[in-house]
Amino acid sequence: MSLLEVKNLQVHFPIRSGFWNRITDYVKAVDGVSFEIEAGETFGLVGESGSGKTTTGRAVVGLEPSTGGQILYQGKNIALNHAKERLTYNQDVQMIFQDSLSSLNPRKRIESIIAEPLRNFEQLDSEKEKIRVLQLLDIVGLGPDALYKYPHQFSGGQRQRIGIARAVATNPKLIIADEPVSALDLSVQAQVLNFLKKIQREFGISFLFISHDLGVVRHMCDRLAIMNRGRLVEVGSRADIYNHPQHIYTKRLLAAIPQVDVRHRQEHQAERIRIEKIYQSQKANYYDANGMAYPLVQISPTHSVALPPEMAQQKKLTTQGVD
Repeated sequence: MSLLEVKNLQVHFPIRSGFWNRITDYVKAVDGVSFEIEAGETFGLVGESGSGKTTTGRAVVGLEPSTGGQILYQGKNIALNHAKERLTYNQDVQMIFQDSLSSLNPRKRIESIIAEPLRNFEQLDSEKEKIRVLQLLDIVGLGPDALYKYPHQFSGGQRQRIGIARAVATNPKLIIADEPVSALDLSVQAQVLNFLKKIQREFGISFLFISHDLGVVRHMCDRLAIMNRGRLVEVGSRADIYNHPQHIYTKRLLAAIPQVDVRHRQEHQAERIRIEKIYQSQKANYYDANGMAYPLVQISPTHSVALPPEMAQQKKLTTQGVD
């Protein structure tokens, strides 16, 4: 049984207009998203801004109400759980936010910020609580002098590490990491990613790693899903996505990854231009009349792609022939 299973998740926001402020349409931020996360696994959710990946993460953690679908945690639908079971879920599933500064209360010292989840879920006296906060700071590489400082006194990378310490405080089984390094420079990105991998090894935590950067995701994730316009367009292992991309949108994202080999700069640029031309000329074939991606079709045991009906049928026949 998977640690977390998301089935046909929908998050629709109403559009109101007219004199009576009636609902006239919906923005389908998330529309029919399904995936599973195993214990100790890092599952990546990748897409450009506005694709619905952050809304998916917020719905999983409970910050955004879902319109439809199921979110099963250890086999139980969290939407139907009683208050006591929901409290356990809130302890087991934590989140690291993209904007580290706005996610930390500027009026509270770091000791209070990290201790807040401990006060919510554990009954510790003041001495044990302080020892636990110091242990959490040590895990993310910060010293005791950080206890009595305020968030604005830290750099962006340090604030993100404080956010990680707060997320780990309740000994969660799953952490939703929403663009945890997008606002950081490259050297600090590496530090934060290494801390995430360190705590995963030490505590066996699963991650839903949300990002627009396929280079970062390749370093972090075992499996990943590509999201576009509120739907998943491709799901597979790291090798499936990076070595055998099938959807035209996935190919476009991969072509946009910066290359450090300056000797072949012109070749890389020419390849990006070629992929972009193919995308612009063929993208209509990969989306329905409403501009939404087609349903996922399994093309291998680990690889599923949202393909047009004709191409999906061809892939099914090819797969059956191989079997």
